[in-house]
Amino acid sequence: MKVPPLSERPVTEEDEQDFLASPSRRKKCSLADRRAALRPWAIGVGLTVLVAVAAVGAYTLGASIGSWNDRPSTAATPTVHPAPMPSASSEPAMSGGYEIGPDGILVRPAEFAADTYTKPELPEEAKENTERGAEAAAEHYLALLIYSWNTGDTQPLADMSDPSSNFAKNHIANTQEMYTNGWSFGNSVTVQEVLRLEAVSSQDGTIPPNTVGVRFRVSANNGTRCKGQSIIVDDSEHSSTITLFMTWKDNRWTEVQGSATDHDDE
Repeated sequence: MKVPPLSERPVTEEDEQDFLASPSRRKKCSLADRRAALRPWAIGVGLTVLVAVAAVGAYTLGASIGSWNDRPSTAATPTVHPAPMPSASSEPAMSGGYEIGPDGILVRPAEFAADTYTKPELPEEAKENTERGAEAAAEHYLALLIYSWNTGDTQPLADMSDPSSNFAKNHIANTQEMYTNGWSFGNSVTVQEVLRLEAVSSQDGTIPPNTVGVRFRVSANNGTRCKGQSIIVDDSEHSSTITLFMTWKDNRWTEVQGSATDHDDE
């Protein structure tokens, strides 16, 4: 249907009355009518915006879910970086110039390992039941004492000691305690001179028969000792006096008593 232009529309009596009404009334009616007419449109626009926002939100959520399923993001699956494996160039944990081992004890330098020390062999002279044999046996005993301190192997020393010797028991106990969580190397003893060499009387049975007393003046070096992660280095030479009572028993010399003191305290 064709709508005629405003100039051609017939003017009814009601239209004319409305037109002739007061301006204020016409304005009020006009505003009210406008608001009434615009209200459905505004609601429609609002709904349209909400639908659009909801659609965008739904699309975004759908896209995000799709991205999680198809290609997990860093938020969905955190990237886990494994701890780097030690490489040849990695610097080991150190303390005092020594590497710390997995047990928490400083690693003993390979060039001073226990297996670099050779077990002393009993000289032929030490197999003779003579004063010279007792002297040679006493020197060999000192060598076993130093060997045990540098290696932790106290069995050879124990084999040449009488079970009643407190000197041997104390030394063996100290060595084993040190090697529980440490080590030692570089210890040495050099005999400077024989101060005394003679047979010892039984002294009311406290000394076994066939015993020879040997007293040495020695130069000793304590070397390097480790206890856990503590290092003690003592490369200075100490002059000491060591006395050993050697008893001929079962066709061999056995240490039964001993003592060691600083030379100045003799």
